[in-house]
Amino acid sequence: MTERELLQSFVDEHGYLSWLGLRVETVGDGRLEMRIPFDEKLLNPVTERDVIHGGIAATLVDTASGFALRTTLDDPEAAHLATTDLNVSYIRPMGNDLLAEATVVRSGDSMGVVTVTVWTVDPDGQRTEVAVGRTSYRLFR
Repeated sequence: MTERELLQSFVDEHGYLSWLGLRVETVGDGRLEMRIPFDEKLLNPVTERDVIHGGIAATLVDTASGFALRTTLDDPEAAHLATTDLNVSYIRPMGNDLLAEATVVRSGDSMGVVTVTVWTVDPDGQRTEVAVGRTSYRLFR
């Protein structure tokens, strides 16, 4: 099983992540892309426009970060991670599919730091940056 397939099987077996329809797109050493397809169930209930709730982007930042960190570990399946800091800056309203690109800044003995850019992707494939995030994790190798 490839690393992407392994991560996707974890998502598929996880209630919340599978409910979001999260898809692992690409996996590399310290890098990862994942997507959440647009669905009306993800819309913010207090806006008059079709805008995805900000918590969905925050979940995407956190999840993409943790998965990207796992690509840097000797035994990614056995390791445990705990988010110690999550920061998301929203740039524009979110619509269409959401695509996160996560890049590991540092994966040390006990701490990891990741940056993430979140894009909306329209049906024509046009990307628009909608959020940026930075996470730190406690690593239990």
